[in-house]
Amino acid sequence: MKIYNEIIGNLNTSPEWKTKLEDADIDYIFLDQWTAQKSRFLGKGVSGEEYPIALARHTQIVDGDIISFDPATRKAAVLRIELSPVLVIDMSGLSDKDPETIIRISVELGHAIGNQHWPAVVKGTKVYVPLTVDRKVMLSVMETHHIEGITYEFQKGLEIIPYLAPHEIRRLFGGAGQESHTHDHGHIVHAHDHEHGHEHEHDHGHTHPHCHY
Repeated sequence: MKIYNEIIGNLNTSPEWKTKLEDADIDYIFLDQWTAQKSRFLGKGVSGEEYPIALARHTQIVDGDIISFDPATRKAAVLRIELSPVLVIDMSGLSDKDPETIIRISVELGHAIGNQHWPAVVKGTKVYVPLTVDRKVMLSVMETHHIEGITYEFQKGLEIIPYLAPHEIRRLFGGAGQESHTHDHGHIVHAHDHEHGHEHEHDHGHTHPHCHY
């Protein structure tokens, strides 16, 4: 069985590949957000064909990545990622507030998120919270707390990816599935958390999953 160990291009970002695959027979391999964080897994195309994938360690899969193309048969295999939405909380409106107000509101927000056991990533003045329960429930919680000076909205997971580092992507998307056994609940993870040793503390090896073909 052939092992696919290389990303040869991207259908979304490369005009050359987009043109090349215009009339190709593309077999899409849909990945959930947990599988997309792995470098080794067995993918299954919509055609039913299986694709044993073993990419280089630390490879970050991007939606539209191409793992196979045969010019003779005009057949290609493309990875598609289905990421859940992310609740983006914008705290930039607090920049002109006095320190005491900023601290109070930050603690209130931390309490609201932590009390729901929601994992989160802080990046600059924004807090990213993955969709862990029904969207209406998360919005209801935020409305109930009515924290002043902040705004929030859901954004598509794929739109968030460019603003995050690999370890932050894993925090938001790799730990959202039941298979992840994450222990990050209730903790707000800052963008520099790897400096304090928190990045690998509870990963249980999920960053470098083993192949189970």
